[in-house]
Amino acid sequence: MYTGVGLTTLATLVLELSLTRIFSVVFYYHFAFLAISIALFGLGAGGVFSYVVARWKGDTFAKLGGLALANSAAVVVALAYIMSPFVRPGGAALIVVYFASALPFFIAGAVVSLAIGETIERVDRVYFFDLLGAAGGCLALIPMLNYFGGPNTVVAAGVLYAVSAAIWFNMAGSSVRRVLAVVAALCLVVLMVANGALHILDVKWAKGKELPKEFFVHWNSFSRIGIAPEQGNPGVNLIYIDADASTGIPPYDWDHLDEKTRHDLLYDGPGIPYILKPGAKTLVIGPGGGWDIARSFASGSKDITGVEINPIIATTILRRKYPDLNHRLYFRPEVHIEVEDGRSFIRRSTDKYQVLQATLVDTWASTAAGAFALSENNLYTTDAFEDYLTHLTDDGLMVFTRWGFQPPRESLRLLSLAMVAMDRLGEHDPALHVIVLRGQKERIQEWGAQDTVLISRKPFADADVARARQAAATAGMQVVYAPGDNPVNEFGQILASGDPRKFSRQYAYNVAPVSDDNPFFFYTVQTRDVWNFVRNASRLSADYKVNRAVPMLFGVFGVSILATALILLLPRLLLGSRLPADRSILTFLWYFLFIGAGYILIQVALIQKFVLFLGHPTYALTVIIFSMLVASGLGSYWSRRMIGEQDQRLRWVFPGVTILVIILAFVSAPITGSLVGLPLWIKALLTIGMIAPAAFLMGMPFPAGLRLLERAHHESVRWAWSLNAASSVLGSASAIFLAIYIGLRATLIVGGLFYLAALAAYLFARPRFHQM
Repeated sequence: MYTGVGLTTLATLVLELSLTRIFSVVFYYHFAFLAISIALFGLGAGGVFSYVVARWKGDTFAKLGGLALANSAAVVVALAYIMSPFVRPGGAALIVVYFASALPFFIAGAVVSLAIGETIERVDRVYFFDLLGAAGGCLALIPMLNYFGGPNTVVAAGVLYAVSAAIWFNMAGSSVRRVLAVVAALCLVVLMVANGALHILDVKWAKGKELPKEFFVHWNSFSRIGIAPEQGNPGVNLIYIDADASTGIPPYDWDHLDEKTRHDLLYDGPGIPYILKPGAKTLVIGPGGGWDIARSFASGSKDITGVEINPIIATTILRRKYPDLNHRLYFRPEVHIEVEDGRSFIRRSTDKYQVLQATLVDTWASTAAGAFALSENNLYTTDAFEDYLTHLTDDGLMVFTRWGFQPPRESLRLLSLAMVAMDRLGEHDPALHVIVLRGQKERIQEWGAQDTVLISRKPFADADVARARQAAATAGMQVVYAPGDNPVNEFGQILASGDPRKFSRQYAYNVAPVSDDNPFFFYTVQTRDVWNFVRNASRLSADYKVNRAVPMLFGVFGVSILATALILLLPRLLLGSRLPADRSILTFLWYFLFIGAGYILIQVALIQKFVLFLGHPTYALTVIIFSMLVASGLGSYWSRRMIGEQDQRLRWVFPGVTILVIILAFVSAPITGSLVGLPLWIKALLTIGMIAPAAFLMGMPFPAGLRLLERAHHESVRWAWSLNAASSVLGSASAIFLAIYIGLRATLIVGGLFYLAALAAYLFARPRFHQM
């Protein structure tokens, strides 16, 4: 029984998180979060459906085996549908994809709920193995995605469901059906092997378009990387990230650079800093195929460090399989490549640089944490800019290239971040520290205009400003702002305002500074203008592509509300069950809603808060979810022994959770900031140590509440499942809203306060339990 439950939840978590990757590729990164909501909806609805299955005639274990075997096929069917060219992002497709993809989770929810219902007297132990299996799935996910790729990882989940079916059939004493389940598992393994070679179930269409013919494709836990020739540019290849964003590969012979090539590399927006600082010691964040490194090299730099987060790009492609694509640029003695998150590298580095550069560093892809937090980006925050500035030499400068718009959005927000960071470091006249250049200005209303923002550690010298103006003229670029200019445009006006937050409130777009607690740099649509943006924004513009996540979030929230309503209606529609008339029982059902919402809010906020400390979104996802599931599972396992029938002990669990979560909210950032240079395994253990106490207590209320409700009003247990699942669905969407509008720390605290709300519901219903 325990093994069957554990395998089911292991497969379910693998399926859930691998779908976040596939959704990011096939649709847009905004849809990655949808997989979490889909899983929670399916599991909750399946939990209610399990009561229908329980009424069917036959052995319970045979029914469990039949459901698990059906699920192994449902996984493949759902994957084939998602991969089909008929599926398009947006509109009605959002609803169809939601409910079609929910089918495997629906069946898994029915299996787990039926198993728990069969052993309700040992719900604490079954719940422990439920969470332990999910924790195992969390650990298995990364190697499975790295080795199998996204589609085959989904098929592997089907294999695990088939293996669990064999276990259930064995418990039912049905040898024939057990053999059938084993054969199904083997057939799916054969499908994985064939799919790896022939790409039967693979991404051929994405974002509504057919993919270019790629000669290399590889997946890892946070991206799908492909290489294809650039259309209309023979001899040049592009690296595609999640079938959308791309990074070019410079095709030059570095030992024989001619003057024209050097000129072309330097007299371009991202190359201008190397005209001001030729031969500079350089740090490039997100070098991708190597263009920024090439620009630094062309200026004569002898010490160039590139920090690339994606090992497929930096290692697999450009240092193993295809190093000749960029003429072995990453093997040159002047170039040092680090595979790491840029912020994490900066925080542990003791070096200072003359040029720190990041050019269009965003992939529009779902990192593992992005599955929960959409497009948060810790590279562009006030805290990040303070880190960057402190790693510059006195004559150093940092350079960011972003998409240009009119009126400006992203590039203007860069100034907003710089103003706050420089003020913290004692530089109170930011207008002397900034130069803004614009390339391809004729494309400002569509796609392709780029703003390059140069920010110096100390005020720009007059000679540097003059050289920048001359270089811009030679490159055919517009000088949008330079020290000494009158504040005649938005860049000069925000610098002259002295208060970027006040400026933003009066501006057409949200360009207010964002911090690590609220790292949503890309969302520049003002809340008051969301509907107008949805109706009028040009679909050709980069602005629409970046900010479409805002209306998409509202769409996801709307679908989540629909899914929540369905979950709440299922007990009545499927079972003819009405809400209990007893007011105490009715109030106690809110208990399950509060702990479901609280748990997911805390989990989402913690994942994002620990990204910087652990150095990678995938590590944060793995460590946080694993530690919470294991600790909560242990809490469930020990809940009967520690709480038992002692009402007083259960009451103290809730304020214990709230206090520990609030402590985490305030102390996690200072602790992680001071210890960021430690080895990863030590940081992972410290993270587990910080989170485990609260998560241990968070595992107790659910099984304890089910035991109480089972004794007080057995018929209401199905409603408890529905409410807990519904609150998780809504909580996962609400976590995004809260993080955007009140920040991650406050979101964490709100999650903790939900446990006090659960305590209030329990105390109100307590007299009813004492009458039993």
